Amino acid sequence: MPVRGRIIWVAGPAVRAEGMMGARMYETVYVGEEKLIGEIIKLTGDVAFIQVYENTSGLRPGEPVYGTGQPLTVALGPGLIGSIYDGVQRPLVSIAKAVGSFIKRGVHVPPIPLDKKWLFKPTVKKGQKVSAGDTLGIVEETPLIQHKVIVPPNSKGGEIVEIVDEGEYTVEETIAIVKTNIGEEQLKMYHRWPVRQPRPFRERLDPVVPLITGQRVLDTLFPMAKGGTGCIPGAFGTGKTVTLHQLAKWSDAKVILHIGCGERGNEESEILIKFPEMTDPYSGRPLMERTILIANTSNMPVAAREASIYTGVTIAEYYRDMGYDVLLVADSTSRWAEALREISGRLEELPAEEGYPSYLSSRLAEFYERAGRVKTLGNPERVGSVTIVGAVSPPGGDFTEPVTTHTLRFVRVFWALDPNLAYSRHYPAINWIQSYSAYVETVSRWWEENVDKEWFKLRHEFYQILRREDELLEIVRLLGPEALPDDEKLILDVARMIREGFLQQSAYDEVDSVCKPEKQVKMLKLYVKFYKLAAHALERGVQLKDIRAMKIIAELIRSKSTIPNERLELFNELEKKMEEEFRQLMVTVSSGVTVGGR
Repeated sequence: MPVRGRIIWVAGPAVRAEGMMGARMYETVYVGEEKLIGEIIKLTGDVAFIQVYENTSGLRPGEPVYGTGQPLTVALGPGLIGSIYDGVQRPLVSIAKAVGSFIKRGVHVPPIPLDKKWLFKPTVKKGQKVSAGDTLGIVEETPLIQHKVIVPPNSKGGEIVEIVDEGEYTVEETIAIVKTNIGEEQLKMYHRWPVRQPRPFRERLDPVVPLITGQRVLDTLFPMAKGGTGCIPGAFGTGKTVTLHQLAKWSDAKVILHIGCGERGNEESEILIKFPEMTDPYSGRPLMERTILIANTSNMPVAAREASIYTGVTIAEYYRDMGYDVLLVADSTSRWAEALREISGRLEELPAEEGYPSYLSSRLAEFYERAGRVKTLGNPERVGSVTIVGAVSPPGGDFTEPVTTHTLRFVRVFWALDPNLAYSRHYPAINWIQSYSAYVETVSRWWEENVDKEWFKLRHEFYQILRREDELLEIVRLLGPEALPDDEKLILDVARMIREGFLQQSAYDEVDSVCKPEKQVKMLKLYVKFYKLAAHALERGVQLKDIRAMKIIAELIRSKSTIPNERLELFNELEKKMEEEFRQLMVTVSSGVTVGGR
């Protein structure tokens, strides 16, 4: 590597080097005698500003800076699934094996195993023409993921003049030679891609397929679409991390990417310990066989935190290009924004709102705009998606701070965590009045075709009860509950049942942890029907206290954990039981005798 220049100034992760004429923006460089990895983020004449992705303690003026001529890239190929990386795709497990538990500076370990042999099964033949995105062959990366080896998107393509037979090869070996207009191109099982450059696709599709998460408040009230964008803002202790764990474990995405950018070390270590022990609910295999973890804790180099979300979304796009649905969760983008603020301050840039750089909103837009459900490049034709959900940690739970307000401009699902709900032990603590989803109408057709044709109408009636309760609670706070007529008191009672029996969901209950779409609709119908039958009974003269004393109410609320996903016929029995109890009430009223014979 040629020496580009010399260090003249060091301030935390920011380094200034002179003699850098010919260097380019976002070029990767190695800084100092230990060759710490860094990236050029500003050029003024022959002086380059470099953000270093490792600890710069002990770095001195006069040390050399080596150029690579390449931007910050990630290696994309078999071996990514099940890995744990830092923010710039350094494999933490491999580094720990090489140098011990305490990672030293300047350690360079390949991000994917270069010596491991993979069984490659070609799907193209000699003489066949291929272009960017075409599948060359298949590797079984894990029992859950068939890794499609594709022609890189920046390849010229052409006629295959040589293709290896089925057999075991390392990622460094050439598997195909393609004759292009300018010569021959050797293709391997992996390629590199710049993290800040979105991977191309053929066509963007509408977000009409929901991402099923198994969480009732999300799937029913505020659904996420595959290829959609969402955020979970909330104060400390409101359950962001557990909610993201539930998404990662139960969502029907094929590949999961969990980015821990700037989280506390103890929280991140819990993820690194728990995820390898989890079982994939759909196959019974280990969850890590379809998961990639990126860990960049708050005490790790701040510049690598800034790069971590780009590293994650580039890997997500790579699996999207294979035709998979990918879920990327980032915990949290507030810590990522703080890294931006710190680096901006080191570069002596003029601060904007609350000290954040003026380009905060454009960087957030760059990240969230890489989500989407698309038709990929190449043959055979494939449809894949990247769904992005970012946790936001506003100081003091203030949703008006810059990171939250700018994020809301670019996402279409807003799951607002409420500290009051969390303190009252209501989990997930998602506020159903503040939250919203712009995908309700786009995914309704899928629900109506695949689950229940009345889903949209049922959801509307169900949600109206909750909205009406919110309005009535204002009156109750001013005048007291006795100021309400019985029909409005009934709304408060049914809303309480919905909160306890539907919106609350225990992540640690074996039955209740996940709720399939069919079960969600069965529960939805029961609560809506209970309200209609109760309102009708009130009109016919039944006393509210008699409705409140009904035994079916407790059974309805408990049904979330007493009726498993595989026994949905029990809901039909519960419905008959409810109808019978209401019939008995009506008979009692028509005979002129109150309940209990009084």
